[in-house]
Amino acid sequence: MSELPWKSATDLLAAYRARTLSPVEATQAVLDRAERLNPVLNAFCLIDPETALTAARESEARWAKGAPLGLVDGVPVSVKDIIVTKGWPTLRGSRTVDPNQPWTEDGPAVARLREHGAVLFGKTTTPEFAAKAVTRSPLTGTTLNPWDTRCTPGGSSGGAGAAVAAGIGPMALATDAGGSIRLPASFSGVFGHKPSGGRVPMYPPTPYGSLAGFGPMTRTVTDAALMMSVIAAFDAREWNVLPPDGTQYHQQLDADPKAWRIAWSPRLCGAVVDPQVAALTEQAAQAFAGMGATVETVEHLFDDPLPTLTKFQKGLTAFAFRAMPEEKLALMDPELVETIRASRDASLMDHLEAEMERAALGRAMIAFHQTYDLLLTPTVGVPPFSAELNRPEGTVGKSWYPFTYPFNLTRQPAASVPCGFTAEGLPVGLQIVGPPHRDLLVLQAARAFERARPWHDRRPPLDA
Repeated sequence: MSELPWKSATDLLAAYRARTLSPVEATQAVLDRAERLNPVLNAFCLIDPETALTAARESEARWAKGAPLGLVDGVPVSVKDIIVTKGWPTLRGSRTVDPNQPWTEDGPAVARLREHGAVLFGKTTTPEFAAKAVTRSPLTGTTLNPWDTRCTPGGSSGGAGAAVAAGIGPMALATDAGGSIRLPASFSGVFGHKPSGGRVPMYPPTPYGSLAGFGPMTRTVTDAALMMSVIAAFDAREWNVLPPDGTQYHQQLDADPKAWRIAWSPRLCGAVVDPQVAALTEQAAQAFAGMGATVETVEHLFDDPLPTLTKFQKGLTAFAFRAMPEEKLALMDPELVETIRASRDASLMDHLEAEMERAALGRAMIAFHQTYDLLLTPTVGVPPFSAELNRPEGTVGKSWYPFTYPFNLTRQPAASVPCGFTAEGLPVGLQIVGPPHRDLLVLQAARAFERARPWHDRRPPLDA
């Protein structure tokens, strides 16, 4: 087995600089691996070798002149198929989107990656309109977990998580509006960072924009920080973006954990947690104490905001799909159609009430962070489950990912770091949540944990 597909973006860039490797070689290795493994995993809905190799050859020429275009010149990067990308259809996992359109525009994050020389090679799978927490859609079918292909990699960025975990590209651009980066990061054994709301510009506008963020999924924290240094930049199409502060995240990861006061909440909102997940995440949280941080258990922070999220999303869904005709509903995921139909009696008063409840939750977390620098929780309360299911058994009628969505409501930065494996060899993630706009602190904490408990050398058994 070639080691080339497993190189981090940081290692690839060092090799390009030293002239020991070319972007063409790296890209071809990723394409070869995708050709072999995508029929197994179904992580990609589009792979474009011709475009990728053309970009790789252009990058190779720049490196030969000692003039790289930017921070990720020559690095293979995939894009989730919910993000508009010039030259490629963005079908959003749906049979209702016409692929025969002039796809002439890059979203902001894609544009920044391209400007920095990234080699875009394919689009990763998503459930229809990124609307569920497993990756299955009427358009592309079911995506599988590289650690156990009987299991789901989670969603909605499940294709991105499966690809990175399987060595099909060191970087994936993904999205998160309720856990869609962090859930598959946990289930796929990779690192995923949901940026602060407004940190990474988003376009085109979407009703779900105030919940969502575009962010990286990678095998190392440094690679994710490198992508953040690229994509957290100004774009005039996003009216609600934070002012760019010029942070070079990948250059500022060193920090002293002894200065941190950390809250560990193992059952946030009263969540039920699998015993193996509970044990592994408890050990991970205490690793911060071993680094010198102050770690205190905090059982209760707030009441479960699921009712608030449900009211809020109901109004958003009613608006987003208000013009969807019956003939297109017939082509869609039945579960999503049920949600759309149930949203049609959405109340403006309920929506505004949810906005006020959301504001109260945000204030509560700002007050919490006057005492604690960081919050740790399990990322997901369960290990990966059967790919045939939409949710773990026994969870109908309630959320099975209560640790993630609160921080979409509050727009706080949050990441999932791999923290161990169950007895069955399935990955488990620890969530790190930071104060609003403190993405660098979250990445620094994740890097400190990565140094203390390295994970990037663990690989799924696909090559066995």
